[in-house]
Amino acid sequence: MIELADAGWTARLLPEQGGAFAALGWQGLQLLAPLPLGANPTASFAGAFLMAPWANRLDGGLLPFGGTTYQLRVNRVEDNTAIHGLSRDLPWQVEAAGASAATLVQHVESAPFHYTARLEVALGDAGLRLALSLRNLALVAVPMGLGWHPFFLRPAGTRLSFMATASLARDARALPVAAQPSGGVEGDEASYEGLDTHFTGWDGLLRISRPDAMLTLRAEGAWARNLQVFAPAGSGILCTEPVSHVPDAPNRPAFAALGPLAMVAPDALLRASLTLTATR
Repeated sequence: MIELADAGWTARLLPEQGGAFAALGWQGLQLLAPLPLGANPTASFAGAFLMAPWANRLDGGLLPFGGTTYQLRVNRVEDNTAIHGLSRDLPWQVEAAGASAATLVQHVESAPFHYTARLEVALGDAGLRLALSLRNLALVAVPMGLGWHPFFLRPAGTRLSFMATASLARDARALPVAAQPSGGVEGDEASYEGLDTHFTGWDGLLRISRPDAMLTLRAEGAWARNLQVFAPAGSGILCTEPVSHVPDAPNRPAFAALGPLAMVAPDALLRASLTLTATR
């Protein structure tokens, strides 16, 4: 475990468990639902984990490109999908770690993917700064995506605010079936509780207003257009997930224009970053 602290911020990272956050706090407040010691970050509604080289679901684990359809491991058997990529299930190496910042790296080779991931986490007066990049080491361009999946705590009375231009209606397996106009979300629990919804045309800015703090998240790069919101009824958590593409994008060309996987050229980078600030 890596423990970071600065300017009232604290974080605990788990390099051996997918580079996940076990906790994130500010001025004594827990911002994420804390991950219990020894718990699996990918099987708990707690902490935060990374998604790469795709986010959300691929129907049947299928990834078509370049005249070939690749069969990826179906890791959500109940809905026959490959979910949230490869990087969250693999260890990361610690390239650097100090009192308030850490850099983790990961090398993944699993056809058709061959990439190096780099995660930079820093705490300070500007809040939390998180940057994730993927470098394509394959000899051909490969479709890639990434995301961040935080389980924010939502005390009673928590409000959510962000702008978008559309949302995706979904089927019983949470796969998109239609795009519909949406201005985003503005309101208390009644406006978002029960959502497991993808929003497109997001401007990269959102606010979570708790009774005890205001959180502001600003996303940049590949994360600045698409947002997944997951708020199970009665759970006390709120997932606002910056992602680079819509769910199942390569298998649903009707929605790909709203957020495709990026075709990353050999030795090129796919980059995304965010900052999270807090005020009383």
